[in-house]
Amino acid sequence: MIDAQGSSATYLACQHDAKLQSLHVVVQAIIAVSQLEEANRALHKTASDSHHVVVTDQTIFHPQGGGQPSDIGTIEDETQTLKFEVESARMDAVNQGRVLHFGRFTSPPSGNSTFEASQKVLQTIDMDKRTLYSKYHTAGHVLGAAVRHLLDKQVPGFDELKASHFPDSASCEFQGLIDGKWKADIQTKVDEYIAADMPVEIDWWSEDDFKKESLERLIPDKGTAGVVPGEKLRVVKIVGAEVYPCGGTHVDSTQMCGKTTVRKISRQKGNSRVSYAVDV
Repeated sequence: MIDAQGSSATYLACQHDAKLQSLHVVVQAIIAVSQLEEANRALHKTASDSHHVVVTDQTIFHPQGGGQPSDIGTIEDETQTLKFEVESARMDAVNQGRVLHFGRFTSPPSGNSTFEASQKVLQTIDMDKRTLYSKYHTAGHVLGAAVRHLLDKQVPGFDELKASHFPDSASCEFQGLIDGKWKADIQTKVDEYIAADMPVEIDWWSEDDFKKESLERLIPDKGTAGVVPGEKLRVVKIVGAEVYPCGGTHVDSTQMCGKTTVRKISRQKGNSRVSYAVDV
């Protein structure tokens, strides 16, 4: 284990500039996965003895969460002779605010095989994956907005619950029973929002900002993981449709999602799931 003294929360550069493809950062810690706390080992269940975690002062890797998959990519030293292949990024389950980059050192085959604490390194993400995940995430919010605008007053007890924006299992879940007859109307509304080329904007709101917009329902409960009392909350605005508290990455407009297909409406135990797919 190599750990820089004072290792602290990771600055999420990905939340402030999602277009960054590479970024110079400073290593704070390198830890063999076998030496992690049990809660953190569970975040990468397929890890072998050769897997490590790299912690940096900031990151452009979006950590898995909010229904969005983790970015993948590389971390290299400044000479590009030592490379760490990032297989996933996750929020530390023990140390609040730290991002753990899980992966393996793939070069060089001999000699110094890990980074040093306080060493400057270069992060690079797989931009094709980032774009795909961003399209899916924005499309999920478009779908959620479409369903809310159509059914908020039509379905007893309606509310938006959670979503998965993984390409192979993308869906939005809602409280209340949504009849299958609404599928065509939901598709029409989704198509309308995407064709309208609505801007997708990132902002940071205080609790008062939510109240000014009459969106108190979106204020997270006190004690919600990752929410620090008094700090502003990152929101994604689909201009002309909806606002969502969200830490994920997005495309710049709804039209950039491309064709988004409402696949199926399923119902269970008083809730409904609407699945979707994005053409790639």
